[in-house]
Amino acid sequence: MPAVHSQPARLLHELLAVAAARTPDAEALIAGGRRCRYEQLAWDTELWTARLAAAGVRPGDRVVVWLDKRVETVAALFATSALGGIAVPANPVLKAPQIAHLMADCAPRVLVTSRARMAALGEEGFVVPAGMAVLLVDELPAVEEKSGPLPWQGVETAPAMIFYTSGSTGRAKGVVVSHRNLVAGADAVASYLENRADDRLLGVLPLSFDYGFSQLTTAFLVGACVVLMDFLLPRDVLRQLAAERITGLAGVPSLWAQLARLEWPDAARRLRYITNSGGRMPRGVLEKLRTVLPETRIHLMYGLTEAFRSTTLPPDEVTHRPHSIGRAIPNTEIVVVDEKGRPVPPGTPGELVHRGPTVALGYWNDPERTAERFRTWPLATTFPETAERCVFSGDLVVADEEGYLTFLGRRDAMIKSGGYRISPEEVEEAAYGVAGVALAAAFGIPDELLGEVVVLLVEAGEGLADSERSGLCDRVRQAAHHHLPAYMQPRVIALAPFPLPRSPNGKVDRLAARTRWQQWQEAARRHKEGKA
Repeated sequence: MPAVHSQPARLLHELLAVAAARTPDAEALIAGGRRCRYEQLAWDTELWTARLAAAGVRPGDRVVVWLDKRVETVAALFATSALGGIAVPANPVLKAPQIAHLMADCAPRVLVTSRARMAALGEEGFVVPAGMAVLLVDELPAVEEKSGPLPWQGVETAPAMIFYTSGSTGRAKGVVVSHRNLVAGADAVASYLENRADDRLLGVLPLSFDYGFSQLTTAFLVGACVVLMDFLLPRDVLRQLAAERITGLAGVPSLWAQLARLEWPDAARRLRYITNSGGRMPRGVLEKLRTVLPETRIHLMYGLTEAFRSTTLPPDEVTHRPHSIGRAIPNTEIVVVDEKGRPVPPGTPGELVHRGPTVALGYWNDPERTAERFRTWPLATTFPETAERCVFSGDLVVADEEGYLTFLGRRDAMIKSGGYRISPEEVEEAAYGVAGVALAAAFGIPDELLGEVVVLLVEAGEGLADSERSGLCDRVRQAAHHHLPAYMQPRVIALAPFPLPRSPNGKVDRLAARTRWQQWQEAARRHKEGKA
């Protein structure tokens, strides 16, 4: 039986322990065919604590967990925290080369995975390095009750997790977050979402995505239940919403675009709230969701792995500010600065800078990149040498007179054409307003005269008739002419000749789409020259 905790959680593993002590019989987690009460999940975590301790995990050691969504995944991550280790959730869709890079970078003491995944690594030539243990969930060693050490009681500013996130260039980078970051983030989100013990959250996002993992921390903070789900088709999400009586769902724009086009059964409309992050929700998608879910509160949010969550737009403001990402979350300060780090007035685009308890510790094994992104708060006037660090997001936003922010795009994704800076999200939004468009990706390609011109690729919706598919690009072009100024008009609008690539977190990967498009164009050119 887990030890009783009467104090509020300040460390990651204490979120679960406190909930288990408070409401041991409440349903906590549904995953991989298992249903766990809080008492059972806490006990499973204690067993994993014993296994990891026996494998040599000590404070500061990394533990990589490369599994699908199951109870063992959650227990292993929280058990790592209970030992003072650093949990590293790896996206289950990653291939052997990406996993090999991740493990080479963070040098884990233990890899927790399955027999099949380990075999796939072996087929790619991966050799387990000396000093690293492997625990296979299919072949777990027996452990004695009470054989694990007492839970670690370190400082809340110590590293708790590493989230590997794709950058604009190069290999994935590891963002190191502290216990304080995770607990403060859960507290802030639960505050503005008004989470409560009778909530049932559906976790469809990867646990390797901070937005996905926060479904666990937010739920455990208030004693709610999380249903974890790996899905193939969007309609499967609707079925699960109905079957498990879900009250809260977090998603990214591409998922919402797909769900908005489906027929929702009445039983799937019990949602008390939904949240969007990872990019701006297209206006057309937002309006469809509001029609389908008239009683559901819609929270439009903005966050980055380096600071978890920065802003949220209250549902009552969605009608008046559908393009906004809101204002700072509780206990957070946001400022918009120019390229020299100076605050800019309302109406002037600039980079979003975030200050508060959710700002990460930095990048694992990368002090140079850490120094670039994590800097002194630009508004520090007294004792600047000891001012709290903040994160420069690399994202361009603009604030109105009331402080509400609008997301313009990534600095490294912005399209520069004829002296204008063009947000790809804004171009894509015109496409999402056209019936039959399931996904869209806008990006710039080099142009001798303008610097770059806009290419807009669209993916047709499932089941679209051939007659409608053939005229889809024409309808998108008409919408672009109607909604976008002349300088933002795409030079090319085409049905994507390949599935639009996505990041491991489900977002459309514009940079990868641009590369694929240029490769496809080059292959088509060579084929044409070969025929001439």
